[in-house]
Amino acid sequence: MGRRPTGRARGGGAGGGQKKGFREAFAAEVVTEIEALVGPGAATGLDFEALETAARRRALAVAARAVERRLNGDTSDHAGPTVRCDCGTAARYAGRRPKTFQTVLGEMTLARAYYHCEACEAGFCPRDRALGLATTSLSPAATRMVGLAAAMVSFAEGSELMQHLAGVPVDAKQVERTAEALGREIAQDERDVVEPEPPGAPTMYLGMDGTGVPLRASELAGRAGKQPDGSSKTREVKLCTVWTAEARDDEGAPVRDSGSVTYSAAIESAASRDTDEQPSDFAQRVDREGRRRGFDQAERRVVLGDGAVWIWNLADEQFSGAIQIVDLYHAKGHLWDVAKAIYGAGSDLGEQWAKQRRDELDEGKSDAVLAALQVHAQANHEARKCLDYVTRNQSRMRYPEFRAQGLCVSSGVVEAGCKVAVGTRLKRAGMHWTAAGADAIIALRCCKLSGRFEDFWERRSSAAIVDTG
Repeated sequence: MGRRPTGRARGGGAGGGQKKGFREAFAAEVVTEIEALVGPGAATGLDFEALETAARRRALAVAARAVERRLNGDTSDHAGPTVRCDCGTAARYAGRRPKTFQTVLGEMTLARAYYHCEACEAGFCPRDRALGLATTSLSPAATRMVGLAAAMVSFAEGSELMQHLAGVPVDAKQVERTAEALGREIAQDERDVVEPEPPGAPTMYLGMDGTGVPLRASELAGRAGKQPDGSSKTREVKLCTVWTAEARDDEGAPVRDSGSVTYSAAIESAASRDTDEQPSDFAQRVDREGRRRGFDQAERRVVLGDGAVWIWNLADEQFSGAIQIVDLYHAKGHLWDVAKAIYGAGSDLGEQWAKQRRDELDEGKSDAVLAALQVHAQANHEARKCLDYVTRNQSRMRYPEFRAQGLCVSSGVVEAGCKVAVGTRLKRAGMHWTAAGADAIIALRCCKLSGRFEDFWERRSSAAIVDTG
């Protein structure tokens, strides 16, 4: 299309004039505030940081007053003497009610039409719904900021960032409530919205792992765990990670493609029974993430894991025919554990034994590894465990064959995923979560780290418009 002809802008006339007048008045008010702040003297002796901070604060205050006046001057939210309540009966108009909201511009007090339903005794303001304020005292933009901050740092740190970076005071408890509510929305959105992408590359990787998250004692009553008394301090978060690795390092080995990693996780079970009508909750999560990323349509599908039985059971169920690989890093870790159990920590003999086993594993000589473990299996518990581990996963340890096919055998993506998506945020000193709270923040963080927050927010905003349309 050609360029629009110059001349009067669209939306001209009286409405356009009003908007122009508003803009000019607003700009003039800001200039007046800044001039009053700076004063008539020379600028040489000014504290520039203090000046810009104060100027920003005053400019935002002017903007807040302007928006507040504009919204309060519009009484179209009074839709008549009655409106339909959610319960199905008529709610009656009961006057205009003021409420103060925290916005990114500062506090605003808005007068809204208030309706009360005698049938269900509910009261509501239609404008709150229209503006996204129905269940919160934070504006949508402030809610967005809080969510992004709480996805990355603790609630207390998020509160500090809101104050220091945005100049918006939100106490830590409100950050917590807002972030967890937003996380619950994201968790539901993750279940509801699966928009398949084409495969990101001919070969795609999917990893699964688990990591414990510390919960409150009340959440763990009666739950068996690994503590000396048989109790538990954590619940396991199951994580699914998808990525591509078309890039190569200097030696020609595949490396993770920047920006290709996505995460999906929750405190969920991967277990299922033959009589279950549906796959386990985590199996359904993995299926959604696989479809979302186009993993199920890739030419080559590779599932990496640490060797846990539940991972391969789920891979067999969800991705029949996919190549299964035990992460080499984990496999070598088990051999180090055996060496320490046999020879003691720091032993030269133990180090020599472990190095030889690791070399054999690298070279695809799993039979030699099994033979070496068999020598110690009867007398050593760790050796017996590792013997069983290698025996069960021998077909997934064909590392020379996998390398020849150009496949990752130890990317570190899955191991790092547990730390990046879960541990860094939820396993800090002194943290103890409810399961619901942990799941909400995990959903929020995975959404942010996977680059999906903007899409979620757009859907959220569109749904609010439709709901009030």
